[in-house]
Amino acid sequence: MSDVKLEVTDLQWVYPAIGRREKDVVALKDINLEVRESEFVVIVGPSGCGKSTLINLIGGLERVQEGTIRVDGRDVTDPGVERGMVFQGYSLFPWLSVQKNVEFGLKMRKIPKKEREQTAKEYISLVGLEGFANAFPKQLSGGMKQRVAIARTLANHPKILLMDEPFGALDAQTRVVMQELLAKISREMKSTVLFITHDIDEAILLADRIYVMSRRPGTIREVIQVGLNGVRDHEILVNPEFLKLKQKIMDMLWQESQEAAKDQ
Repeated sequence: MSDVKLEVTDLQWVYPAIGRREKDVVALKDINLEVRESEFVVIVGPSGCGKSTLINLIGGLERVQEGTIRVDGRDVTDPGVERGMVFQGYSLFPWLSVQKNVEFGLKMRKIPKKEREQTAKEYISLVGLEGFANAFPKQLSGGMKQRVAIARTLANHPKILLMDEPFGALDAQTRVVMQELLAKISREMKSTVLFITHDIDEAILLADRIYVMSRRPGTIREVIQVGLNGVRDHEILVNPEFLKLKQKIMDMLWQESQEAAKDQ
């Protein structure tokens, strides 16, 4: 049996001409990628290359125009519980406590009260928010809110976790803390993750493999295997192999940005 959880084949996406935009805009072209079970895959690319469009298509928030997206061999046609999504915005319900926010998806799935309460407690603990179960979002910092969002998503046991710039709104120090937390949790739980970012350090710290996208129309320019062993934390940022990979990706993105500027 194949260990490929997510497979994207020959995907294309075009924004049609509308209003003052006289021509169609090809956002994505010939996208082919896969994420294997328990693999952490990161996509990086220049601004406007279609990263968020791609993850919205995978999440079922947009309809596929051309090509295929499959999870466990089944075509993606709409949102589904097997794909858990975490965005830059925390999307928490302000009138619900941390406990109730994490329970929400379980309640929608009609999980019995006792079971969902226990599951929520376990995931609140997993993300380091013991003692905050009864707090409300307005009482939490940005990093804490994102911990709740991650706990809520993981509590539903998705087959694949889709994350679109989840730490983009956080300050630099909190961002590193969240990166280390996610690296630890995902490897302990053997989670399957597709993660979008424009931050090269973040990409290398988290990823098993990195897909580097080109400027628009977004295509896969290169696939990089990240062969860094040991604990993924802030200390890895000065590892010689880390710096070598960073330089390689920076050079690619710099070239794409320069070419994009010429096209304007």
